Amino acid sequence: MSKTVTDTFPRQFARTQRLTVGEPRNIVVSPDGARVVFCRSLGGSDSVNSLYVLDVATSTETCVADMHAQHSSNTDPTLDTSAEQARRERAREGASGIVGYSCDDQVFNAAYCVAGKLFVTNLATAITQQINTSEAIFDPRLSPNGKHIAYVRDGKLCVCDLTGTEIIVAAETAPNNDITWGQAEFVAAEEMGRQRGYWWSPDSTAIAACRVDNSPVAMTWIGDPANPMTQPRPHRYPFAGTNNANVSLHIFSINADNNSSRVDVQWQQSQLEYLTLVQWTTNGLIIALQNREQTRLEVCAVHTSTGALSTIRTETDEHWIDLVAGSPALLEDGRLAMCCERNGVRALTIDDHVVTSSEIQVRNIIATTPTAIFFGANPIADPTVLHVMQCNLTDLKVSWLSIDTGVHTAAVGGDTVVIRSATLNEVRTTTRVNGKHLIANNAETCLLTPNVTLHRVGANRIATAIVLPNNHDGSPLPILFDPYGGPHAQRVVCASSAYFASQWFANQGFCVVIADGRGTPGRGTQWERDVHHDLATKILDDQIEVLRALPTLVPCADTTRVGIRGWSFGGYLAALAVLRAPDMFHAAVAGAPVTKWDLYDTHYTERYMGNPHTHAADYESTSLVAHAHLLERPLLLIHGLADDNVLAAHTLQFSTALLHHGKVHELLALSGVTHMTPQEVVAENLLLHQIQFLQRHLAK
Repeated sequence: MSKTVTDTFPRQFARTQRLTVGEPRNIVVSPDGARVVFCRSLGGSDSVNSLYVLDVATSTETCVADMHAQHSSNTDPTLDTSAEQARRERAREGASGIVGYSCDDQVFNAAYCVAGKLFVTNLATAITQQINTSEAIFDPRLSPNGKHIAYVRDGKLCVCDLTGTEIIVAAETAPNNDITWGQAEFVAAEEMGRQRGYWWSPDSTAIAACRVDNSPVAMTWIGDPANPMTQPRPHRYPFAGTNNANVSLHIFSINADNNSSRVDVQWQQSQLEYLTLVQWTTNGLIIALQNREQTRLEVCAVHTSTGALSTIRTETDEHWIDLVAGSPALLEDGRLAMCCERNGVRALTIDDHVVTSSEIQVRNIIATTPTAIFFGANPIADPTVLHVMQCNLTDLKVSWLSIDTGVHTAAVGGDTVVIRSATLNEVRTTTRVNGKHLIANNAETCLLTPNVTLHRVGANRIATAIVLPNNHDGSPLPILFDPYGGPHAQRVVCASSAYFASQWFANQGFCVVIADGRGTPGRGTQWERDVHHDLATKILDDQIEVLRALPTLVPCADTTRVGIRGWSFGGYLAALAVLRAPDMFHAAVAGAPVTKWDLYDTHYTERYMGNPHTHAADYESTSLVAHAHLLERPLLLIHGLADDNVLAAHTLQFSTALLHHGKVHELLALSGVTHMTPQEVVAENLLLHQIQFLQRHLAK
């Protein structure tokens, strides 16, 4: 289905998965810089990704694995394994076809699974072969030499060659649904950014693999009340203050005789609870371990023959230590690169040397090559941008690779740098190879053009975006706050795509306001840690400060009619606003809100709030359920009943508490819908339902 004149923005936004379908994605560059591999669908309404290769020398793009032509019968996402469906939910992945792949070390071949079936594509010849396995598989990864593929099948870690001859590397002696090999546990995938559970050695002779025993984790049940004949599915969920999974790491040799030896890594989970990173390079195997309180991070070298650990770096922080993508990284010369809090900012360090200045906030390590480190960063003075930077490993000089004001990310191999850019001046992203070749973007162009201005508000210079209706005549408008507002996420960025939905709300007759207050990224150490043990007070105070400044910033903003909407943490903040500040906020839409922090998971919640057994008062003071009696304003609660991240219990317990206190509210329960609401009809009508609620309660 292509865009038609009858399209409305809610329909387009839902159909195109927020205007992202059709963009080049999952970009990998070969180490010699000669090939750029990526996924892309045929258009904005086509969610089925195929695999492409760009020859850098000739700027020629070739489709090497066409999911429509070759495997159209295998693209049904309902055929994916439960493990793959869970991985997609953790990664917020809504596309189909090839949504992830792995390559050998020279990027000559790619392995991937579609609907549980295993495929390997030669990236030079575009020849694809299906490798038959006895059951549906999950997370296939090519060995560095390209001769074998490892994957998870029914909780077992397996390896096969290109003919399909399989060996089971790791499995339980007796079937046990609570124990898996080679998979990441829930909090690793959801909160730590570690979605892998096994890693090949560089010489392809061994695999380091996690064994995860979920039996200590609290059992929950995800049901479908709309279909009472459907059996609820079990879901192990580690509530704050409760047990995590038992995780251990083991090294298995892989050889032609199918005799796999095992070495147990001597990590004591009772002392350092979380395995946050595993990296295996030619310089050795390193792991990063974090204590339960998240105030200590140890980077250890693993002696692969004995499993013994040697600590090579220890980081401590009285509040918490953030896990940063790509960090730590063992460089080819043996030095250790990390992102650490130094001088009030997050800095790039190499061994004990601080590379970046106190004017820069480092956001991630993108890639390392023999000569350079590539990383993302923003000036402390402007958290709304993200740039690609490079550190030369010879003299440690730092340079900027992106110049235009915007949000830039990259993929690197050899001398080839691919930069994806989003700006306020362009409604679609661009992806350029070495600043020259533009990889085609098949995404649709948004039906709306954002009318947004960025501001810095108040003594704290809160980053704020104000979105007005297109061609607004200056007449008074009700206000709609549209925040996320919590840690690890920003809404105020120099990218037009961040404001598509906000612009639609504005065009319905609202002054839409988005503010990134304390706790949000990009502003340095203290800014993020100001929310320690209290995810409510300062976060809401900053929204109120922006609200009070609006008459000066936007004279048309009518502060007597103020609504607020949000999803996830933003849903929590929306409900919090009408409970704590009903004189300022007059109606709220709270989607998938956390309503009791002890109902959320260990790794996220305890980082900010501490353990509920020792900080019970902090949990009580920030609970929406405990303060349900304060509601005086209209409140719409929305929650997917299949949500396994923010469980539906959050909203249902809050609704029950509101009812017990005689507080009128509305509840929209979405059957079969998860945290990311992927269904088109749901995503479209959610926007329509929200605007009708807000117009009803904020009319003059």
